[in-house]
Amino acid sequence: MGLPALGLLLAAALLRTEAAPPVRSFQIDFERDCFLKDGAPFRYVSGSVHYARVPRPAWRDRLLRLYMAGLNAVQVYVPWNYHEPRPGAYEFSGDRDVEAFLDLAAELGLLVILRPGPYICAEWEMGGLPAWLLWKGDTVLRSSDPAYLAAVDAWLHVLLPKIKPRLYQHGGSIISVQVENEYGSYYACDPSYLQHLLGTFRALLGPEVLLFTTDGAQVEELRCGTLQGLYATIDFGPDSNVTEAFGTQRYIEPRGPLVNSEYYTGWLDYWGGPHASISAALVARGLANMLQLGANVNMYMFHGGTNFAYWSGADFKGKYEPVTTSYDYDAPLSEAGDPTEKLFAIRTVISKFQPLPVGPMPPPTPKYAYGWVALHKYADLLDVLDVLSPSGPIQSQFPLTFEAIKQEYQGTLERDGQTELRVKGKAGDTLDVLLENMGRISFGANFSDYKGLLGNLSLDSQPLSNWLIYPLTIDAAIHQGWPHTARPKSSGRGRAGPAFYAGTFETPGIAWDTFVKFPGWSKGQLWINGFNLGRYWPQQGPQQTLFVPGSILRVGCPNNITVLELEGAPPNPSLLFLDQPLFNRTVNHNLLDKE
Repeated sequence: MGLPALGLLLAAALLRTEAAPPVRSFQIDFERDCFLKDGAPFRYVSGSVHYARVPRPAWRDRLLRLYMAGLNAVQVYVPWNYHEPRPGAYEFSGDRDVEAFLDLAAELGLLVILRPGPYICAEWEMGGLPAWLLWKGDTVLRSSDPAYLAAVDAWLHVLLPKIKPRLYQHGGSIISVQVENEYGSYYACDPSYLQHLLGTFRALLGPEVLLFTTDGAQVEELRCGTLQGLYATIDFGPDSNVTEAFGTQRYIEPRGPLVNSEYYTGWLDYWGGPHASISAALVARGLANMLQLGANVNMYMFHGGTNFAYWSGADFKGKYEPVTTSYDYDAPLSEAGDPTEKLFAIRTVISKFQPLPVGPMPPPTPKYAYGWVALHKYADLLDVLDVLSPSGPIQSQFPLTFEAIKQEYQGTLERDGQTELRVKGKAGDTLDVLLENMGRISFGANFSDYKGLLGNLSLDSQPLSNWLIYPLTIDAAIHQGWPHTARPKSSGRGRAGPAFYAGTFETPGIAWDTFVKFPGWSKGQLWINGFNLGRYWPQQGPQQTLFVPGSILRVGCPNNITVLELEGAPPNPSLLFLDQPLFNRTVNHNLLDKE
């Protein structure tokens, strides 16, 4: 006689509860010198993609291409200043929705190596640190200075709780988390600071998460950049001796997996320098050498993207070197997300060590040459200060920096360049000075990189005083539709000096990605439909075009173009939209001369 139906149902339910899901874990096996994923030996082949440099509508496309290239992980930076532009004011929506990016990576089957800072470098404005940290002039950044630690702790208590549910141990895709970044290259060498960060990360993320550091492959860098309790990894490019480089990691970590956290597939561009390029064959050979040793590799960058708006940083190597708007990086995926020869060379190497996903690499996205678009001069900048600085000027006896104020053409002065200018005038004349932030330093010792006039201006050795200082909120005005929603306006002062130009164009049916060239223009900023596409500077080069994502364009109605030209526009101001970028690829240099 069988069990009653209810008994059968109860028994089945009991059996189901006993079959607990397998415990997820990601840890280090120091005996076998490898990672263990769910208890089995594991090796990652990863690539860096920065969500802050890619418009949100393109995230899936970039991550899918990374996956189809055979990579099993993506490495992600979190720029603090991108999410906390003002103290206590947090932004995590739209292009800043880091949680959505992480969830998308998990959906596509990619593991995540997270690098949340607080400092990231990344050739990003001030290395990801918020400029408002400089409001208190004596704060020592990246140290155990109480003022700095208080700001860091407040930020991490907002960010890390968003991260914890997405850790691999908790069902997510994040297998490891970096603490700080290349700290061994920073002068402070403050182990108490790293110890404080370690304690905060452990308290907020739990004891199971794998925490690590990254430094250059030099023993002196590892001395200050590492700490017991943090697994030490290194970074180096394809021109390095792989055995020697990993020998440096072994100096700190005698046992455990070999890890190159930044294998340089290319390099960045600086304004005024040549365009960076490195051969696909060299990159592929270095990757093969590391994988042959059983090493774990992250390719920096796999897809570079774009420094939209004002997010490009700068380096200081004897002189100030601002980074271009394009962060193409000569990476396997181009700035517009297209596969390159380098990508297919890397894919071939990976196929010899692990199976590739089934299916082809998605083809390049279509590009469109919209052609010439004429612009008209709207106004000289000085004529629209009421719009750009609605709160009015700040009165000050002497000039103030950007940080202190929180936020007829004679010539240009620049850092590490021309610092004197001959001007004519008479007593009582007004001198107008427009100040531009070309990017705060993102690597090296000098992070207290104040912007603006750092000292007094003198005329015939006499300091000029009684300044009216206008903090310009240009982006806010343009985002609200200005000048296209304002009455037509024009200025007769000529085409020299800072001025706004406006125009429109329409897309034929579908809004494709495009690239815009600036024939005859000098230097300035471009907005389309209120989206800040970044700085153009064709006279300086090497970058000659700006990338325009199709996702910001409109179909069926005019697309509004606004240009702020700082020095001088051409006689017939027009822009030229092309279907390919111009980077001046003809000149190469040694890319791997790390800062």
